[in-house]
Amino acid sequence: MKKINILLVVLVVLASCSGNSQNKLKRYNVKSAIIQYNITTSGKTFGSTIKGSGTENLYFKDWGAVELTEEKSTQTTITKIFGRGKTKTTNTHTVKKLDNGESYLADFDKKTIYLTRDLAMDMMKQSNTDAGEAGKSMLESIGGKKVGNENFMGYKCEVWSVPGGKQWMHKGVVLKLQMKILGITTVKEATSVKINVSVPDSNFKLPNFPIQKMEGYRSNDEYNDDMEEMDANMGKIQNLSFEEWKKMATKNDSEMKNMSDEELHQTYDMIQKMIKMRRGN
Repeated sequence: MKKINILLVVLVVLASCSGNSQNKLKRYNVKSAIIQYNITTSGKTFGSTIKGSGTENLYFKDWGAVELTEEKSTQTTITKIFGRGKTKTTNTHTVKKLDNGESYLADFDKKTIYLTRDLAMDMMKQSNTDAGEAGKSMLESIGGKKVGNENFMGYKCEVWSVPGGKQWMHKGVVLKLQMKILGITTVKEATSVKINVSVPDSNFKLPNFPIQKMEGYRSNDEYNDDMEEMDANMGKIQNLSFEEWKKMATKNDSEMKNMSDEELHQTYDMIQKMIKMRRGN
């Protein structure tokens, strides 16, 4: 069997209890959207006063299988040292595109696009779970709790309390977010929302930068081949003892070699449990 990044295997198996590797990726319960947000940050942390503002544009189609976000922001940090103030202003411009599991991050400072895989998308691609239910489960797993329903920008939203703040979601799409972490308050609010509209291909175009593939990257075709092979070899993996699996998993993976036996046991136990669930055992 080809070497597959072990963390990818764990996460995919974790989400793939149905055994159906041909599911259509569905990240949201709306087919497409064009949304514009305003973002503000303010607060004090570690002796510094921070204030910032920015905008974000979100475009997606095919239920979120293809998505692009562009954020532009400015942040000013004022730090007082021995009674004297030092001011630093940082401008940030990022573009991130997701395409059926492939993740592109454009760095405008380095004029480079970094290409890797998005594990969350790969998890959902392999799952039969409804997009909304999957999102709720993920929120609950980090301590989130639904606290009510409200209208925002004319859309019915579920209001969720999450560690450090709240978020307002319409069919899985976040329209408003309030967070306070380490003394810094961030508010992100949609100012324009267009749901289930035609989104031009030009909105998904990346800047003309060279693309750098990150370590462990696999194209969608390679990923799908690996998943088919993983399904075919699932029985073999299930029948491996811990020592047999450990030998195979650490043979050509430096990260796995650096894991403790306890961490390896946890990974092995999780894989075995999820394989049983995937196979309906």
